[in-house]
Amino acid sequence: MAGSKGTAKRGSDTVERREPAIRLKDVQYRRQGRIILDHVDFEIGRGEKWVLFGPNGVGKSTLISMMSTRGFPSSGTVEILGNRLGKVNVFSYRWRIGLASAELAKTINPQEDPYDVVLTAFSDTTGRWREEFTQGQEDAAMQLMDRFGIAYLRGKRMYRLSEGERGRVLICRALMANPDLLILDEPTTGLDLGGRELVLKALSRIGQEDKDRTVVLVTHRLEEIPEGFDKVAMMGRRPMSDSVRAQTPGDPDPGTITFQGPVEEGLTGGRLSDLFGLNLKVIHDEGRWGAFATATV
Repeated sequence: MAGSKGTAKRGSDTVERREPAIRLKDVQYRRQGRIILDHVDFEIGRGEKWVLFGPNGVGKSTLISMMSTRGFPSSGTVEILGNRLGKVNVFSYRWRIGLASAELAKTINPQEDPYDVVLTAFSDTTGRWREEFTQGQEDAAMQLMDRFGIAYLRGKRMYRLSEGERGRVLICRALMANPDLLILDEPTTGLDLGGRELVLKALSRIGQEDKDRTVVLVTHRLEEIPEGFDKVAMMGRRPMSDSVRAQTPGDPDPGTITFQGPVEEGLTGGRLSDLFGLNLKVIHDEGRWGAFATATV
């Protein structure tokens, strides 16, 4: 892939490069008086491949908005690529973060050519106007789209694409500028079996071969965890204190990180059963994960 803008290079021996890629300390996030996230402590080292896993509605997307510098905590500290949110202009380093998410998709003009959506990652825009790109950048965009099985989309319009096709366009865009940090929020949503396996195969290559890039994959499905992603952060709910509960009696408990570490230690039947409130059996076979509910004993 073509090189990213700027002067930072992955693996360079500087103080910043020795800092974790992501560090959150005692993070809380409130929205309209409701506590969405509470007491979140989380650290991701450079080059690590993480899965952010948990049920729907527990705050994964809110956490991702902070990791991608699109959101800020109500309290606590968030450091991304050695830069603390609120202390450093996010636009000075946001180009080093590749993001594929449903929220980003909403900012893209439905009339845009999918090829231009991928290519304009180099200019930090979501639409092409008068930008000039090199032949190498244009070739890299087509090669990446071909890798994810969507080269045939060039010349079409985003509004005519299926949900799965749009998702793959966003993954290609996130990878296009060769980011130091890659964040993929539910990247296989809307894909059929064939499309899902094609994307997971490509992501497995990233997990196994791209040693320097830090990657965070968000999902709530075990079967969508690619090989090469060897660490997991599991999100669950943190019980409110009695005093807070008295103030907001109808609110659900806020989300938090309940486990972070090796994927084999996190994705156990016991942990998942507690997380989802079901008696679950976990399967790990030939590098792929799965789970199903068993009869209550």
